[in-house]
Amino acid sequence: MKRHLLLILVIGFIACKNSKPEEGQLEQVQKSKLIELFKTSRTDYPNISVHRGGKGIKGYPENCLETLKFVNDSIKAIFEVDVAQTKDKKLILMHDNSIDRTTNGTGLVKNLTYNQIKNFNLIDDFGYKTEYRVPLFSEVLKWCKNNNVILTIDIKRGVSQEHVIKAIEVANAKDVSIIITYDVVQAKSAYKLDPGLLLSVSARNHEEFDRLLESEIPTENMLAFTGTRLSNKSLYKSLHDKDIVCILGTLGNLDKQAEARGDELYLRWKNLGVDILATDRPFEAFRAIN
Repeated sequence: MKRHLLLILVIGFIACKNSKPEEGQLEQVQKSKLIELFKTSRTDYPNISVHRGGKGIKGYPENCLETLKFVNDSIKAIFEVDVAQTKDKKLILMHDNSIDRTTNGTGLVKNLTYNQIKNFNLIDDFGYKTEYRVPLFSEVLKWCKNNNVILTIDIKRGVSQEHVIKAIEVANAKDVSIIITYDVVQAKSAYKLDPGLLLSVSARNHEEFDRLLESEIPTENMLAFTGTRLSNKSLYKSLHDKDIVCILGTLGNLDKQAEARGDELYLRWKNLGVDILATDRPFEAFRAIN
């Protein structure tokens, strides 16, 4: 009798393990609200992306929470920031491998703890020492979530996507976070870690875009970065045909052209089919296209 009972229990366990969940019982992917916002069929998303959270602003350093607040008080924009990792595994905003250029301290980020780094002052692009300190990524996420400010997050080399995406999930900040990827491998990895995130993907030409279309990543998860040079209008059209919003990086040469020849160039580039301008001149670009 005991044997029969044990046999019934074993069969029942195997049946439960192998049975498929009924329709509606599958775990639903929580999609970022940004997936619905950033579509070419809409016009209510920000059309300026502020490089490194703000550069070239006297008294306000790059990758600084106070700089984000300052710029956000003046214009509607999204903010590109760089996420690095300290010796004690804390995620901070920092572009370079070392803190030498942007603080009054010295040393490699990977060799310093956050308690060491937070003692130094951030320096603006003009060499002026500010009262601001290197922010934790978690602090920035909290402020962005509370103020509905969107980030595009550049994960620096040596920092795992998983660690950054976990921090976003812990902060419940998926609705204000876009992960930057530079190739199909990175894009596929980020999508696998969280299929609900909006991803900035590299689509500088038709070949790169075709490789993205061949991946398992849905186009609704894509925000296309088309590089720092103007592309053929046909690329912008191909992206728009898939309802994908495209970003042109004017930071660098194109910003210099606009500064020398006139800010109306920003509007001309937008009229070619560019949806968002990623720039080191956010105030000038915003005025020109709005």
